[in-house]
Amino acid sequence: MATVLIVAPVFALIAAGYASVLFRFVSETAHKGISEFAFSIAIPALLFRTIVVSEFPDVSPWRMWGAYYGALAITWTLALAVSALLRARREDREDGVVFAIGSVYGNIVMLGIPLTLSALGSQAAGPLALILSINTPLLWLCGTLQMELVDRKQTGSALSIVGPVIADLAKNPIMLAIGFGVIWRFTGLGLNAVVDSTIGLLAQAGSPAALIALGINLFRFEVKGEKLTVVAMCALKLMAMPAIAFAFAKLMDLPPLAAGVVVLLSAMPTGANAYIFAVQYQRLVNPVSGAVALGTLLAAATLPVIVLAVAGLS
Repeated sequence: MATVLIVAPVFALIAAGYASVLFRFVSETAHKGISEFAFSIAIPALLFRTIVVSEFPDVSPWRMWGAYYGALAITWTLALAVSALLRARREDREDGVVFAIGSVYGNIVMLGIPLTLSALGSQAAGPLALILSINTPLLWLCGTLQMELVDRKQTGSALSIVGPVIADLAKNPIMLAIGFGVIWRFTGLGLNAVVDSTIGLLAQAGSPAALIALGINLFRFEVKGEKLTVVAMCALKLMAMPAIAFAFAKLMDLPPLAAGVVVLLSAMPTGANAYIFAVQYQRLVNPVSGAVALGTLLAAATLPVIVLAVAGLS
């Protein structure tokens, strides 16, 4: 029952966002404004405040990164192998890179932040921030470098590839909120009561706005194209990666809270950023779109099981 109370409201808000477009209460483009508010204002406020005022258990970032990104690396390797089997008659390895991105690039912001904080409480914000701080730049960089390697373009220097990633990171509101939150916490100044209340009001809007935006955004994704490819991506993302992350968390003897964050984030379905990557390279666009839609739907069934498994870590 406790698991249902954690997961059901999250997916109810996603469904509400989807239904609002389906019944034309809002337009399909409404997600842009709601997403901008959620990820430029509300979610950064939530992360900043929780990092500044919450008490966090001591946890080694290297062990956390090792568990999460170790699971990601193994899943990525498995995805390349599965892609080669599924597409044995095609010699185009660029599809394999996009398939791997679709199998590991989870929706850890829109869905991961609200669900993790709901399941583990505000004390999960610290470990959560550790994963978020390098996830997007690392995955985008690895995907781009591997794409360049398999295509053997080598049209520019390493700096020309890394530079845009660093520039985007420097302007990302979520990354800035994490950075400023850590800096402000180290000052020991805390938050003025009025400032804390103001940021707190914004923070309360973060998770609901993100979930509604996700539901609206899902309206443009549909399961089409190569069904076997879509199912394989979903299986790797929703089952293989969290199982491997669970094993890594045990192996690295992570404390229960950190282990819970690692496993929950690993279990998030394929996110829209994987679709953006596919569109950029015009590879597997329809299958990745299908993985976003089907994965989010299936996650309503898989995430309660993951939440129970996380509870068993404590």
